[in-house]
Amino acid sequence: MGVSIEGSSLTLTGIAVRGLAAFLLWLVLSVSADARGTGYVFVSHERTNNVAVIDPKQDYQIIKWIPTSHRPRDMKFRDDHRQLLVACGDDDVIDVIDLSKLSVVDHIPTGPSPEMFELSIDESSLYVSNEEGSSVQQISIADKVIVQEIATGAEPEGIAVAPDGKTLYVTSEVTDMVHVIDLAEGAVTDNIVVGTRPRRFLLLPNGKELWVSNELSGQVSVIDRATNQVSATIDFLPTGFRQVDVTPVGMTMTKDGSTAIVTLGRANHIAFVDTATK
Repeated sequence: MGVSIEGSSLTLTGIAVRGLAAFLLWLVLSVSADARGTGYVFVSHERTNNVAVIDPKQDYQIIKWIPTSHRPRDMKFRDDHRQLLVACGDDDVIDVIDLSKLSVVDHIPTGPSPEMFELSIDESSLYVSNEEGSSVQQISIADKVIVQEIATGAEPEGIAVAPDGKTLYVTSEVTDMVHVIDLAEGAVTDNIVVGTRPRRFLLLPNGKELWVSNELSGQVSVIDRATNQVSATIDFLPTGFRQVDVTPVGMTMTKDGSTAIVTLGRANHIAFVDTATK
């Protein structure tokens, strides 16, 4: 499941998670001040191969189902919210949804099992983690050509682009590492050992810290980007739950960057973390 929200603002007033596989949830809180913003919420459904379009103004009703390629998951807005890109793992493509038509208008081929992706700073390229290919690809969106492919550890998933666009970070679920990739060199230049089964990233607004959710060790590792070292570890243990059930994956933050929001998987809880004090 993936969630994207289009519009001018989002107010988080409260979250109740019960009986939900929260470890499958990641939020892309994409904020646009543009008048074209519809305010719709887009949810990818990997088992039914659709993206649901939800209108908060109509009591959060699903107003349309957009058929996609197989196993849609990660999603990103592009082109000033004119497009929604959707990674479809079983068909090895990124679907392109035209938001004025609410339909898929194009497909961008990828490597095997695209898990997650990010856009380059100028939005001309995609950086795609191919879970079954143990690689990251840079793909030109305009001509759908692979610009470069970089080998990673097994089962790469999470992917993040540094604010200057020169460095890429990729999690390897099997090696318990974060790979640091120099995009100009097209090579891994450092490996950072984190917790067990690292999944997703959260880059803090100051650009100095990169957080990594470690699903099976129940922690979040805080990486100092200046040194490529783990500077802190955040642990979670909601009252009444076993440590084994605390499986953090999805992360996002409030608009001002003061609070991180972390899904805790089988514990069916969401944690709110002060990003300053941790």
